[in-house]
Amino acid sequence: MRFDVFSLLPDVLRPYLEASILQRAVQNGLLEVNLHDIRAWTTDKHHITDDAPYGGGGGMVMKPQPIFAAVEGVLGSPPDCPVILMTPQGRVFTQQVAFELAQHAHIALLCGRYEGIDERVRQHLVTDEISIGDFVLTGGELPALILIDALTRLIPGALGDPDGAMDDSHASGLLEYPHYTRPPEFRGWGVPEVLLSGNHAEIARWRRAQALERTWRRRPDMLARLTLSESDRKVLARLEAEQGAADGADDNEPTLTTGIS
Repeated sequence: MRFDVFSLLPDVLRPYLEASILQRAVQNGLLEVNLHDIRAWTTDKHHITDDAPYGGGGGMVMKPQPIFAAVEGVLGSPPDCPVILMTPQGRVFTQQVAFELAQHAHIALLCGRYEGIDERVRQHLVTDEISIGDFVLTGGELPALILIDALTRLIPGALGDPDGAMDDSHASGLLEYPHYTRPPEFRGWGVPEVLLSGNHAEIARWRRAQALERTWRRRPDMLARLTLSESDRKVLARLEAEQGAADGADDNEPTLTTGIS
């Protein structure tokens, strides 16, 4: 998979791309990331890429000429791949959006800066807009890295475990189940016996139940979008019954207690 990233600060992306899974994916020929400095396509001696907004107001706006020149100079006119603007005004990035974008072999990412970009870039060059959440950052470089990381994990062979990406939180529509590793006992805290049993069917059932419970407790909104099996519904019904019983017990407790229960 190939990414072309257009930024005013391309060097800030490089260290993250040169470590861990992304670095191995590049070394194994699974990932190609090309960083482009938009300033290289300016036409004035000071390499100016921004100017004051028409109509007044605070902040500066990225000029259209260097952006169009950079993107079209690398990708052609019109560009031969999706051009995604990283912006808080875009559609929110989710795992489902990651699956969608991972179908492309080549994606261009445009990192905004300052107050924003000239609207003509958005209207006539950008083909998609992505936000990583309802907050504002200094620029689009961190969101671009997040998108690259998430999509790289979906490239076959990028992870050591071929099924690893499918087990991650949100990939299956649920939060991920708890993980344990050696030692089997640490400071008196043990590992659930089922994980030591070697019974893979039981382990799979336990993990599914744990993922359902974690999602039910922390992100119940996700369950509304999930197709549940009959066994899933039984797990959730048990959790709700246990919660109801616990709430009832709390209601019967005295309001003032002493000691430790």
